Amino acid sequence: MSKSDNPAVNTYDPTVVPDRPLGDLRNASRTCALLLGSGELGKEIAIELMRLGVWVCAADSYEGAPAQHVANEYRVLDMAQPGELDALIAEVRPDIIIPEVEAIATEELSKAVDAGVQVVPGCRIAQICMDRERLRRLAAETLGLPTSPYRFAGSESELAEGAAAVGFPCVVKPVMSSSGHGQSVLRSADDVARAWDIAQTEGRTAKEHVVSRVVVEAFVPMDYELTVLTVSSSSGIVTCEPIGQRQEDGDYRESWQRAAIDDDVRRQAADIATAIVSGLVDLAHANGETGWGVYGVELFVLKDGRVLFNEVSPRPHDTGMVTMISQNLSEFALHARAVLGVPVSERSVALRDPSMVCASHAIVVSGRGAVTFRHLADALSLPDTDVRVFGKPGVDGHRRMAVALASAPTEAEARRKAADVAERLTATVSELG
Repeated sequence: MSKSDNPAVNTYDPTVVPDRPLGDLRNASRTCALLLGSGELGKEIAIELMRLGVWVCAADSYEGAPAQHVANEYRVLDMAQPGELDALIAEVRPDIIIPEVEAIATEELSKAVDAGVQVVPGCRIAQICMDRERLRRLAAETLGLPTSPYRFAGSESELAEGAAAVGFPCVVKPVMSSSGHGQSVLRSADDVARAWDIAQTEGRTAKEHVVSRVVVEAFVPMDYELTVLTVSSSSGIVTCEPIGQRQEDGDYRESWQRAAIDDDVRRQAADIATAIVSGLVDLAHANGETGWGVYGVELFVLKDGRVLFNEVSPRPHDTGMVTMISQNLSEFALHARAVLGVPVSERSVALRDPSMVCASHAIVVSGRGAVTFRHLADALSLPDTDVRVFGKPGVDGHRRMAVALASAPTEAEARRKAADVAERLTATVSELG
């Protein structure tokens, strides 16, 4: 399955960094990366890998995904189907597999690891992070990190008991889901049946017709949310400056870096991020994997200044798109370098200009059909701004199609400027008949 001459099965030596062949795309021994998921984050990862001479194949469930525009080759398949994913890996014979989405048959990734393929940041890590129950138990019960009060439930009656234990109001989430799918709020015991039904019909396992376990979490007096991008590389673990964010319905809409937080919150955030990533990397090492890559650690900051762990994505984070304008190296460049065994230092994650605040503003388009943008010159006439148009093949409902980036002396100015760029870049939807 792997092209490696000497696959290291279930062994990991942190002192040995692979010297991968880069640059000659005609050579059969070239380093090959397989992206599982080819959205806007995958597109930037592909670009950064290809800049370093890696041959990239971009896979997704639909034709025309953003990373497929730039990769050396691409494939379209259902990555949640074990047979399809196994056939893809056998055909491409990658040295590195980089999951960008969660709907993946992770058992096939385990087979790839056993054959000497590097799964990023690790197969076991991917399995834990896609399961809220395993992740929360690792964070709170094994590592002792602060979290909101929680209970797990495998039936409607257990959900009722769990909700009563944590108190109302509370939030219910399927343990195997993301981006708000299957999530609901319980105001009283009368909402339990409806919340259980939503979790079963709208979560990731709904199509599989199996019972989805859920987590019920107490509402906490949250002031705001942070993302701390954390990088595990051959030289250890470093954290980026915390990123502030605004969400709608569980989806990112704005982010900014540097976040206006006090030093104690910054210290707590870095400590929690380092602890959860260290715990995951230790599990990767025990499984013979490196654990290298970027992690998006999501945190709640309470009104009293305490910081709670929420979740972690074992990949670059959507709120981290701001790093394309804010940091010396973006989260995508950091991911590519870490994956290839390049040491990532504090200098690598430093802000380009600590006196400035940078912001990103998601450009969400509604309608049904193909999307085109106009007035780019007007949008970029504002100084210290940039735009990324993802190139998705269309929209059916609403969809994030581009992102505006801006830099300014204050958070308010940077956010306002990014929003202005987004507004000037006008989108037209060609309605389907």
